[in-house]
Amino acid sequence: MLSHERVWAAIDALAARYSLSASGLAKRAGLDSTAFNKSKRLSSDGRPRWPSTESLAKVIEATGSSLDEFMSLVKGKVAAASDRFLAQPASVPLIGFAQAGVGGYFDDAGFPVGQGWDLVELPSRARDGLYALQVQGESMLPLYRDGDVLIVDPTAKVRRGDRVVVKTAAGEVMAKLLERQTAQLVSLRSLNPEHPGREIPLRDVEWVARIVWASQ
Repeated sequence: MLSHERVWAAIDALAARYSLSASGLAKRAGLDSTAFNKSKRLSSDGRPRWPSTESLAKVIEATGSSLDEFMSLVKGKVAAASDRFLAQPASVPLIGFAQAGVGGYFDDAGFPVGQGWDLVELPSRARDGLYALQVQGESMLPLYRDGDVLIVDPTAKVRRGDRVVVKTAAGEVMAKLLERQTAQLVSLRSLNPEHPGREIPLRDVEWVARIVWASQ
């Protein structure tokens, strides 16, 4: 059941998932920076004030999330959605996207191996197998900016609408939205609307791994 408290809690949780404040989330969505302030959640006479459907649509689009993802937060599944990769304090290997395509950094299943990795501290805990990719350039705008760090979990199940990292047999590494995956191909949508989507034959895909967190 929708409630005023849960809808606003979901907005706060979505902001936290992208390391944003409520005002930062509003700005990213093209709204007034005060649109999601706590002072705006009640009218002057104390009645609940709800966010508009237009505001919610803009937030979902700006973060690259989905209505299903937002509704899972409304239903109180915040910890399961944002912290499912947490297990123990750790640093994780960090490498740039350009280096990742060179070879020698991953095994056939997409786990980090080899030499040349830096380390990055996570703000919380992490289970074995996670690694970090640092965004380089502007091809992933507006969702990810140059310098952002993406935490990737090669063991996580991937589903339609997930943000994923894909490595091809030709050595290309990219972050996209997974539209569908069949026995023949992987269909991807670009995070940047100025870049076209991709359909890659499955035989040309080395691995697909889910992005579970982003530092922004």
